[in-house]
Amino acid sequence: MPHFVRTLDLPGVSPATLWAFHERPDALPLLVPPGDRVDVLQPPTSLEVGTRVVLRNHVGPFAFTLVAEHVEYERGHLFADRMSGGPFKSWLHRHIIDTTPDGSRLTDDITYTLRGGAALQLLVGGLVERRLDRMFAHRHAVTVRECTS
Repeated sequence: MPHFVRTLDLPGVSPATLWAFHERPDALPLLVPPGDRVDVLQPPTSLEVGTRVVLRNHVGPFAFTLVAEHVEYERGHLFADRMSGGPFKSWLHRHIIDTTPDGSRLTDDITYTLRGGAALQLLVGGLVERRLDRMFAHRHAVTVRECTS
């Protein structure tokens, strides 16, 4: 199963500030990279277990609906969403916030499988990794901006 992990160290930013950013109603739209066509059909109402988010994602001429449900929650430290629909057979994204000696660290930990199994993973796995790299580079830049301004 493919595993994607990116971390962001935020010196001078408390874990509480980082958590509060993720709780903001405008956080999800801010985290969508420019040029990506994503419509938030049902925004999150909280980060707690059972919260559902519905997105309409457009990639080239294709559009698909993604439904994410929050499945783990530890206030101030962790929330996770499991996605269904779209190109992923499975997707679990854990957002982990830890205290560091000089601030906080955000870890985005994602495990996923593509529909179409190992053959599709061989064909497009690199493309998926590059897209995730670009998306999380943007997300982390926004997180820095919003948590340090």
